[in-house]
Amino acid sequence: MAASPATVGSRPNRAVLLAVTCLGQFMVLLDNTIVGAALPDMQHRLHTELTGLQWIVDAYVLLVAMLLLTGGVFADRFGRKRVYLTGVAVFTAASLVCALAPSVSWLITGRVLQGIGAAALAPASLALLAAAYPVPQERMKAIGLWAGLSGIGLAAGPVAGGVLTQAFGWPAIFLVNLPFGVALLLVGLRRLDESRNPNAPAIDIPGTVLSVLAVGVMTYGLIEGGARGWTSPEILACFAAAVVFLAAFIAVEARRIAPMLSLRLFKQRLFTVSNTAMVVVGFSLTGSSFFFSQFFVYVQGSSIMRAGLQTLPMSLAMVVVSLYAGRLAARYGFRVVVTTGLALAGLGLMALGTVHADTGYENVWWRLALAGIGFALAMSPLTGAAIQAVSPQEGGLASGVSSTTRQIGAVFGVAVLGAIVRSRQSGGATFEAGLNSAFFAAGVVTLVTAVFTGLWLTKPKPAESPAAPQRSTAPETAPTLNEVPATSH
Repeated sequence: MAASPATVGSRPNRAVLLAVTCLGQFMVLLDNTIVGAALPDMQHRLHTELTGLQWIVDAYVLLVAMLLLTGGVFADRFGRKRVYLTGVAVFTAASLVCALAPSVSWLITGRVLQGIGAAALAPASLALLAAAYPVPQERMKAIGLWAGLSGIGLAAGPVAGGVLTQAFGWPAIFLVNLPFGVALLLVGLRRLDESRNPNAPAIDIPGTVLSVLAVGVMTYGLIEGGARGWTSPEILACFAAAVVFLAAFIAVEARRIAPMLSLRLFKQRLFTVSNTAMVVVGFSLTGSSFFFSQFFVYVQGSSIMRAGLQTLPMSLAMVVVSLYAGRLAARYGFRVVVTTGLALAGLGLMALGTVHADTGYENVWWRLALAGIGFALAMSPLTGAAIQAVSPQEGGLASGVSSTTRQIGAVFGVAVLGAIVRSRQSGGATFEAGLNSAFFAAGVVTLVTAVFTGLWLTKPKPAESPAAPQRSTAPETAPTLNEVPATSH
């Protein structure tokens, strides 16, 4: 990543840059967990069903998943400061739209805009930081601070969401972004230096559009299938269209000189296995956490504020354990740490599938913590494995792909586990029974993936190691974006 002399700047400027980028990422990560605490209040005040709640979450995650790689390319090509501040402005304005939304449709529109802003803000924040610290040792220290400080947003989300929603109603969880966004714009415009990569690749517009369409129509089919009928012409047409769009995406990406997703990377087994596992991490983590507050409020009768506090063990466990996951992977290897993490997460989710209305919290919190520990052990090492599978020049792209695959899994997790709950209810089961089935299904999928990584998540042989390309066209997007755990709803 090229950095101009002005970008490097003095240490005071670096301190401001670190504060600005940390606060921006904090705002995004806070949004990841704060919305989940407000879902019961949204359902009550907006008079929506489970399908509406799924769209409130997935509208955001879908746009982040599909635009994350493109956001990194935009930052390198058009200026990291410009893209970062544009992302902040869009995210902040979208938060106001969400807070003032009079209906579910308006709220979903605001969430779409939030996703667009986050997809620009997140990779640009780390690109700014990496450009300002050209010395590798200093850069890693700065990124460590960026990850740790901004990661506090994960733990703060459930508590802040519960308190704000209980006191002021769900719009308050979006209004809290406004002072952060305004402060970032005022300071960023005056104190951030511009930088860009003159060798950044061209924007892959066809690939971006096709990827959004493919995942979007598939998500629509999965969310709406339970309400409209899985064999209805509309739902079957969605699934067929998703296959067509996916095939077109693969065909387009295979022919482009600088694709948004280089398909040849998946020829490396370590890269393919790590990203497959990351899809499952996003699927199980986000899909299950979507229901945590709803379980405590609707099944166990907790208040919204108390439910926010009750979901805290998972977030805290992820924040703490993630600090050590990379070190453990370096000492014991990716396969051991990832497989152990997925096994613990799977067992924790399966254990959550046995809780009931009369289960005491002393028998619930450790299940959440166990799942959080497991996911934290898996996420950062999976990104490390993906990066190790490719050439050094493509490390940034590998990390961006890892973040994208996790987000895609998150989209499908909310859709599929929601479909399981709705299907159980349609068959006469209670909401509690539907949640048990969803948690148990997520646990089984995660445990199966633990077996998969235990068998296949191995280092490539020297002869199989990818050779460095003559000229890298990979966008230098957020090289360690996944080192911050994200529940992403």
